[in-house]
Amino acid sequence: MPTCCCQNNAVDDRQKALQRALSKYQNTKGALIPLLQEAQEIYGYLPGEVMQYLSKELKIPFSKVYGVATFYAQFHLQPRGRNVIRVCTGTACHVKGAGGILQSIQESLGIKSGETTADLRYTLETVACLGACGLAPAMMVNNDTYGRLTPAETLQVLKQYK
Repeated sequence: MPTCCCQNNAVDDRQKALQRALSKYQNTKGALIPLLQEAQEIYGYLPGEVMQYLSKELKIPFSKVYGVATFYAQFHLQPRGRNVIRVCTGTACHVKGAGGILQSIQESLGIKSGETTADLRYTLETVACLGACGLAPAMMVNNDTYGRLTPAETLQVLKQYK
């Protein structure tokens, strides 16, 4: 059973939840993706030890588990921040100043796109489109969309998320 550096109760709860998920899918063909989804929901990301454990329990090569986890963008192999910032870099947003928005966030948080702050408060991502071209430049923080932003306004928005 995988372990992590969390408090013992949290580890036990996570292990139990993973075991329940595994029991649910143990003899189901094609269960790898839904099982990885549940494992990520439990841990917040897919630790290597968890993928190795699933590989062993499902009797499939670790390379297949890792291959699926790295192929699909929905899976994350590193811890993610409580607040996920997605900056649109699509054509409309790019033309309207998304580069300045992104640079402002990167300088303020001290991270680049694809990284998470050390305190696990923020994860920064760039996306090709948020579907909010009329609000360009736009970004999302978690499920909240913000548009027609300036770099200064962006930093004010981020202060709302702790």
